[in-house]
Amino acid sequence: MKRLIKSLFTQQMINDFYHLPMAILANIVYSSPAGKLKVIGVTGTDGKTTTVNMIYRILKAAGKKVSMISTINAPGFHTTSPGPFTIQKFAKESVRNSDEYLVLEVTSHALDQFRFWGIKFDVGVVTNITHEHLDYHQTFENYQKTKLKLLKNARKAVVNKKIREYEDFRVFREKAITFGLEKGDFNQKELKLKLKVPGDYNIENALAALAVAYVLDIDKNVAQTALENFDGINGRMEEVKNKNGIRIFIDFAHTPNGLEQALKSLRSQLSRTASGRLLAIIGAEGDRDTGKRAMMGEIAQKLANLVIVTAVDPRGQLEVINKDIAGGAVKAGAKEGINFFVINDRTEAIELAVNRLAKKGDIVGIFGKGHETTMNLDGKEVPWSDKETVIEALQSSYGS
Repeated sequence: MKRLIKSLFTQQMINDFYHLPMAILANIVYSSPAGKLKVIGVTGTDGKTTTVNMIYRILKAAGKKVSMISTINAPGFHTTSPGPFTIQKFAKESVRNSDEYLVLEVTSHALDQFRFWGIKFDVGVVTNITHEHLDYHQTFENYQKTKLKLLKNARKAVVNKKIREYEDFRVFREKAITFGLEKGDFNQKELKLKLKVPGDYNIENALAALAVAYVLDIDKNVAQTALENFDGINGRMEEVKNKNGIRIFIDFAHTPNGLEQALKSLRSQLSRTASGRLLAIIGAEGDRDTGKRAMMGEIAQKLANLVIVTAVDPRGQLEVINKDIAGGAVKAGAKEGINFFVINDRTEAIELAVNRLAKKGDIVGIFGKGHETTMNLDGKEVPWSDKETVIEALQSSYGS
């Protein structure tokens, strides 16, 4: 039915004549409860979920009553922003719970489809804008403009310093606070945050959260302590301990930028062990941005010693997806059977990496699924857990 509707109507028509009326109706049904809350919205290609959780932890540490909607609150949907009725219902429950703050993870699809219509944001956060969802937005320029829609409805903007250079951002500059590793109103060069979670990208997430705390008048020491005590969330650089002398990390990275940052983070940890190698298990989704597939294959092959391509919500398109990824990997020097493998079954791919290829001192990064508890194979959701699959693979190795 969805395919038929999309073939008959443009996305803009669907947005204007279906999504917008539904969002207005949701506001009427639930009496626009978000107006009684201080709302923080976080968008960006990568880092949304972690930043939302960091802001939530800061507000909790400051003794505030707060609730949030993020990826890890919506298992099985393969999306980060629920529909307008769910959002309004959740906001109403937050009001009933006497919450003062509501932190929302906001996707580009949700912004384009008016899912947050009627909500005035006290702070709008943009973590970064890189290649993703061009299957939906068609061009990077459209994607960029959609992301920045969040700031139109925000009293204050917290944005990555790099975004200030975008032409479309110029109208938001007066109300913006910036963050970045080297430059920005909140930067690591001056603040020198010491985090438990690895990676420069997590430092950027933390800087964004710290800037939000400043806007909300939260004590800087309370905020910084909360960030430095933040030990991560499920499926985001989550380490699975084992007895085999290897390090195994599960991460949600499913975009070119996200994968690159995650692999660089793991490689920086690997450099402490001269003999260690980096193994990467990657894949891409079916019915999604096809342009990123080769990019991810090339990135993985450049940064990892061994790459395994496998299923990540293929939706019946696994062979085509893996061929596209392999094309990018070959461009970066992949030799199948030597430093590059295509294993369609994700369980077999994980078992190959953990039990046969990885040696003592190696790091294995398993990307694309993270916290998710289902996988879409042929249009149907089936139960899935990267962590449980890794644990089962390890147990079989212990018994051998």
